[in-house]
Amino acid sequence: EAQLVESGGNLVQAGGSLRLSCAASGFIFDEYVIGWFRQAPGKERETVSYINNGDDSTYYADSVKGRFTVSSDNAQNTVYLQMNSLKPEDTAVYYCAAREAFLGYSVGSRYYKTASEYDYWGQGTQVTVSS
Repeated sequence: EAQLVESGGNLVQAGGSLRLSCAASGFIFDEYVIGWFRQAPGKERETVSYINNGDDSTYYADSVKGRFTVSSDNAQNTVYLQMNSLKPEDTAVYYCAAREAFLGYSVGSRYYKTASEYDYWGQGTQVTVSS
């Protein structure tokens, strides 16, 4: 059974850093794309970043580009989201999710950007950035 478990969420001051972890099990890790999504109260779920474990290609939303870094440890079946220069608008529940990677899809494919295309989800971890 596929399972994703996030950790690392916390309360941090603006300008601070956090590292989120997503531990995966139950599927072939290096054949999957692992995405990070976030949802703030009253807002739609937003794609933050993802990594294709097959070729290590990555994507970042414009709102986090240059501040967040996604990485993968295939030996540990874990994906990380390093978040620096945090802003109050980064406050949200952060979720990791997984879907199979396909050779025909580019890193910017809508199939990887769209939350509904992901098959497995973690329970979420709260990130709160105070001003």
